[in-house]
Amino acid sequence: MELKRKPFQGVLNILSFNRHFYVIGLSIIALLLLSKLLFDWNNILFWVIIISFLYGLIMPLIVSAYVYDFSGYYDFKWLEHLNITNSNHHIVNINAGFDETSFILKSNFPNANLQVFDFYNSEKHTEAAIVRARKVSLVYPKTKQISTNTIPLENKSVDMVFLLSAAHEIRSFEEKVLFLKECKRICKPDAHVILVEHLRDIPNFLAFSIGFTHFFSKQTWINAFKSAGFKSFTETKFTHFMSILKFN
Repeated sequence: MELKRKPFQGVLNILSFNRHFYVIGLSIIALLLLSKLLFDWNNILFWVIIISFLYGLIMPLIVSAYVYDFSGYYDFKWLEHLNITNSNHHIVNINAGFDETSFILKSNFPNANLQVFDFYNSEKHTEAAIVRARKVSLVYPKTKQISTNTIPLENKSVDMVFLLSAAHEIRSFEEKVLFLKECKRICKPDAHVILVEHLRDIPNFLAFSIGFTHFFSKQTWINAFKSAGFKSFTETKFTHFMSILKFN
């Protein structure tokens, strides 16, 4: 399987999966420009609105290009900072219907037993972006479809669980806790859950404006993991816009 990503694949994914937002945004800008010809706009107010819309459309693409195309996120070198080394462990990777990481994980852990699960639910996960992403996603061999409240593995059988930019698709806090309880159940006593997410914080507000509400705060994740029975965590920042949270 070819693991090399195409140039600007991350930002092109953002454009493709969220194209409805860009169509709406560009349409509004066009209408505003037309209205300037028909009405006596206050110039300062007019350009403040235009620049705000342009910022909201362009800045997410710049940040996405930085994070997903130029930062080395998909090289997985950040694993070294977590003291995770090559092993023959039992590893689980869980996605929300869009999998860009399983083949790369396998290349980083060639001797590991890697199992991949997909908790996508067409009735719950109805956002247009994830529906489009699912249509073009690679599917790792033997990926199993699951519900968020059931992971079909034995108790205390897994050494590591990866949740890579996927768990935020579980919008309900109660459902998060049920899902994380399942992750806790399958983990060995010394196992870790690696959560990688954008957070609902100031850097991501500056990057995605109102779109940062699609993410959750660090405290929300901590509360969910604690409610699920996890005792401790460490945070490693990967760029200013993503956090790697390791729970056990």
